[in-house]
Amino acid sequence: MLRVKELHVHYGGIHAIKGISLEVPRGGVVTLIGANGAGKSSTLRAIAGIVKKSSGSIELEGREISGLAPEDIVKSGIMMAPEGRKILPHLTVLENLMLGAFSRSDPEGIEKDLAWVYELFPRLKERAWQKGGTLSGGEQQMLAVGRALMGSPGLLMLDEPSLGLAPILVRDVFDIIQTINNEGKTVLLVEQNAYAALKIADTAYVLEVGRIVLSGTGKELLNNSKVREAYLGG
Repeated sequence: MLRVKELHVHYGGIHAIKGISLEVPRGGVVTLIGANGAGKSSTLRAIAGIVKKSSGSIELEGREISGLAPEDIVKSGIMMAPEGRKILPHLTVLENLMLGAFSRSDPEGIEKDLAWVYELFPRLKERAWQKGGTLSGGEQQMLAVGRALMGSPGLLMLDEPSLGLAPILVRDVFDIIQTINNEGKTVLLVEQNAYAALKIADTAYVLEVGRIVLSGTGKELLNNSKVREAYLGG
């Protein structure tokens, strides 16, 4: 579905992504793990068109998308729930959700997806007319994921969905990710909770200072001694 080849990204004089290559097959869950500053979020931002590549290619279903504007990448079927949620606090929950469907022109499909989001996150339905800024951190994360789903993406990218959440909410987040995947959505996940991410990943990549240093199935990396020592506490 998605193929990244020899991707390089610079921020001024900083070489953030140094020639990474990865694949996200349709229907799978792929996770990127690594320390802060490893280049995980920069990879997602490059795929989404928020930052420009220096070189390399990003292909969706065999079509190069790295030169497209972010809104056209959304229309091609990629949506992202960004790190820090980035909801609009002065808009209601429903208004935030409907922003995710800005590029769509299928009212019946939008209503169907809204009902699905409310099924996934009943709290959002309860608070549909509440301002986004008054929600708890966990509820705002639900809203960020729900907003991305309202775009009806083929590929859903999640950037640190468990960051800052209480442990019980972290479990809920990963249960929801699995449910979303089981409903047919392909997921590309960046996550600081390496153990939880690897448990649900079909494929995983370990990034260090802008390079992929390990890859394999989630189970393989869970059992890898280097991964366990560096990211799983021994």
